[in-house]
Amino acid sequence: MSETERQIEVPADPLAGHPATAYLWGHVAGSGDVSNDGIEVVTNDEESAQVLAAVAGGSLEHETTSREYAHDTSITRTEDEYTLSIGGDEGDDGDTSLLGRSGALGLPVDGRGNYRFGAFASHDRELLRGLLEGCGTICFKSSSGTVGISFVHDDQDLLELTRELIADCPVDAPMGDLGETSSGGYWFGVDDDAAPAFGTWLYENCEETGLFAPSRRRKLERSLEQADAYE
Repeated sequence: MSETERQIEVPADPLAGHPATAYLWGHVAGSGDVSNDGIEVVTNDEESAQVLAAVAGGSLEHETTSREYAHDTSITRTEDEYTLSIGGDEGDDGDTSLLGRSGALGLPVDGRGNYRFGAFASHDRELLRGLLEGCGTICFKSSSGTVGISFVHDDQDLLELTRELIADCPVDAPMGDLGETSSGGYWFGVDDDAAPAFGTWLYENCEETGLFAPSRRRKLERSLEQADAYE
């Protein structure tokens, strides 16, 4: 067992309310593919991928990919990609339990595809952190000297749910309207004035649980430092 896995408190029930399950399902909703046979969730951070595997089991694969940037399809970026596969043909009883009785009915998604995150209501920070790392971006805006935090996804309903979670969090974080991306998805951003406080709250004390992507936290810290130094 790796050092990362030793730091993670893993609940017996992957669908019960717990910081680790909230973080897991935030990732699954943000960058996962859920079917009756299994789940695949993708992350660009190796340590975060190991954390998700420690919580849910499954197998990890690593590859380097090139893809279009969500906000501007004329720009491509190359990055590491870690795919966690859970269930399917794994043949692991621990993995199968994550899928409930026989398929998607055991997942926090109802029959119409709506996310059911009520069990994680007491762990909104971990759920939002998983969502941000699954489908969000953090950047320094050199034109304005501010930090930008936004969420991008093809599922408009998921982004509306994310907006509700942010509105209910203890930090005042106004948001812009939901808009369309050039690739046909949707996005919204936290107001620049509120992004530093929201981002700081999101990663506050995260080392106590280990439920975070170190690369994403570093990106936030660098962006905050750049904003502080901006003249």
